[in-house]
Amino acid sequence: ISTFSFSVPSAEKVDGFPRRSMRRARQRRSHSSSQFRYQSSQVELTPLPLLKDAPVAELHDLFCKKLQQCCVLFDFLDCVADLKGKEIKRAALNELVESVATSRGVLIEPLYPEAIKMISVNIFRTLPPSENPEFDPEEDEPTLEASWPHLQLVYEFFLRFLESPDFQPSMAKRYVDQKFVLQLLELFDSEDPREREYLKTILHRVYGKLLGLRAYIRKQINNIFLRFIYETEHFNGVAELLEILGSIINGFALPLKAEHKQFLVRVLIPLHTAKSLSIFHAQLMAAVFIYIMCFTFSLQIIRGLLKYWPKTCTQKEVMFLGEIEEILDVIEPSQFIRVQEPLFKQIAACISSPHFQVAERALYFWNNEYILSLIEENCQVILPLVFATLYRVSKEHWNQTIVSLIYNVLKTFMEMNSKLFDDLTASYKVEKQK
Repeated sequence: ISTFSFSVPSAEKVDGFPRRSMRRARQRRSHSSSQFRYQSSQVELTPLPLLKDAPVAELHDLFCKKLQQCCVLFDFLDCVADLKGKEIKRAALNELVESVATSRGVLIEPLYPEAIKMISVNIFRTLPPSENPEFDPEEDEPTLEASWPHLQLVYEFFLRFLESPDFQPSMAKRYVDQKFVLQLLELFDSEDPREREYLKTILHRVYGKLLGLRAYIRKQINNIFLRFIYETEHFNGVAELLEILGSIINGFALPLKAEHKQFLVRVLIPLHTAKSLSIFHAQLMAAVFIYIMCFTFSLQIIRGLLKYWPKTCTQKEVMFLGEIEEILDVIEPSQFIRVQEPLFKQIAACISSPHFQVAERALYFWNNEYILSLIEENCQVILPLVFATLYRVSKEHWNQTIVSLIYNVLKTFMEMNSKLFDDLTASYKVEKQK
């Protein structure tokens, strides 16, 4: 989708219509969710010795003190407040990240509770309501987290902690428990895309290393999606959670458990109904496609898409048609036969759409060689389903490109089965005469 920038009069309306993009245009701004949790701390930080200079006997004690020092929170809304303390904490976090990433033998058992406490104190907070209730991720700039200079380093430390060769899942599971995971998942609603990117990688590592939490993580993601579909219709991290699910679904074993089949039918397919589908459609398609390639669920998915076909949103219709074509490109002929009638009734309805992009996208199916071979094999069923629509629209459609595409499709059908084509033409004209 191209974005055009143009100069406009000062009035709110152009050509009598309000411009949403003009009304909402605003500069990228920062705020801090910490404004809802920050308490002015009387703790004054003093620099500690550097970890790299510490004697081996004192290293763990110093590491622990630096973790405790990093539990102090600062107000980033006030740019000039506590500059010294902020710098001391930033330097300490950098050291902790460096130490965990490069040194061996640092992560001993007593450090686990201190490390998880430091991470929890910094990242877990109540996310503020959006400053722009009509926030549109495709048009508006996201609200950025003001405390990111510290928060990013905390996330980096957490990631290095999980990826360290010294990391012991048996020790970590005492502190990274179900409550911790639930709070982690709630943070996916952050408006800051940088935070969601870190959360995605971290949750993926937690899922990979702490086996006891896997079923719980899947269940809670399932709950987040159900709330999104049927209650809130708003959650910032849908795309990131779908990316994680892509690799999780890839690891499912055969035969597929009932739980995983239900997730496809009750969650992934209904996610197509979301108003904001365009934001996460690529990730949703990738997750759905794994079910097709690994577990041959083409039939269920096509039926699900037909069930939830958009009635009024042409942009979504174009996305649905694109997804259907991707599925048809790999479908087995035996499964195609079982879904061809309802599918081509819907395609015929799309061809007759007054919106030229919908009609054009539906007619492109005849440019796909594999789909064309399926249509040819089942011409006796498919041609009667679409013939009347093709004939009528070729005479009536306002867009010349669509008319040209329809003539090509009619020509293809005539070459496939000229007798059937002539019979349908004659009966169509008789009906028209009546």
